[in-house]
Amino acid sequence: MHPDAVGANLKHTFKVICIDRNSGKILWERVAYEGPVYDSRHRKASFASSTPATDGKYVFAFFGSEGLYAFDHNGKLVWKQNLGKLGTASVGYGVSPVLYQNLVIMQCDDSGMNSFMAAFDKKTGKQVWRTPRRVDVTWSTPVLVHTARGIELVAAAAEAIIAYDPLTGKELWRHKGLESNAVPTPVVSNDLVVLTSGAPNKIALAIKAGGTGDITGTSQLVWTYNKGTAYVPSPILYGDYVYLTTDRGLLTCLDAKTGKIEYEGARVPVPATFSASPVAYEGKILMTSEDGETFVLKAGPKHEIIRTNSLGEPVYASPAIADGGIFIRGEKNLFAIGK
Repeated sequence: MHPDAVGANLKHTFKVICIDRNSGKILWERVAYEGPVYDSRHRKASFASSTPATDGKYVFAFFGSEGLYAFDHNGKLVWKQNLGKLGTASVGYGVSPVLYQNLVIMQCDDSGMNSFMAAFDKKTGKQVWRTPRRVDVTWSTPVLVHTARGIELVAAAAEAIIAYDPLTGKELWRHKGLESNAVPTPVVSNDLVVLTSGAPNKIALAIKAGGTGDITGTSQLVWTYNKGTAYVPSPILYGDYVYLTTDRGLLTCLDAKTGKIEYEGARVPVPATFSASPVAYEGKILMTSEDGETFVLKAGPKHEIIRTNSLGEPVYASPAIADGGIFIRGEKNLFAIGK
């Protein structure tokens, strides 16, 4: 049992809540699941750590072993899927649904090595394909990458980095794994995908997607960088640069295409710990600490902190940006910030 594991001995209620983005009024809330849970969660996390996804018609919410749920925008349950018992090393699940064409794709990795990738029809929940994965549990959401030959779904793991055809689940290529916990989500620019891990070893590597077979040791690996990465927060690729952050907020800026170091080891103004991933808009990068302070950085090859804004309560979830608004889930409140 992980020393920070909590919650498995209790009954829980998992809800999906719809909130008016302008007023904060709760429009509807639905109980997706009620009862005991299969595995624990980390004390810093919740059983709702996976980010819901929406195609504008349906919203898809994933609660690990307790299921995948599709609701319409009026709150009607359209379908639900039991994906089986998924061991999480007693710290909870973190992978989010990925939407592609008519599919909801789920990376269902399991600490018992009974891992798989599966796709479900958006409208019916019927399984379209399922592909076994010989990997341990991951918390990293796969990403869609545009290549010359089409769209690829790239998934990180300690044992292997694997690309799949998102329509069929067929494996397209693989690379040696991160050899560490796959927690941060990869970031993408055109056909370049940057994957990172921060525990137990620190590694960032950039792979040119579109390969065939085992691409380990080939020119498909564009660059590597072996420090500056985080255990939990994902990196961010914005413009020409990829920004790595440690769990303590030390920042590294690399040229995304070449891996050239622009700066490394830059600090935020006060000591801080981070669980949220950085987000970016209008030439700025926002980093929100567990203390609820958001540090606003100027994007680019020179490190510059523009300002610091405090919410006054702990934050562990990554901010979301939509239509000129920033939405931040604090420990007790949801904040909407606009111009």
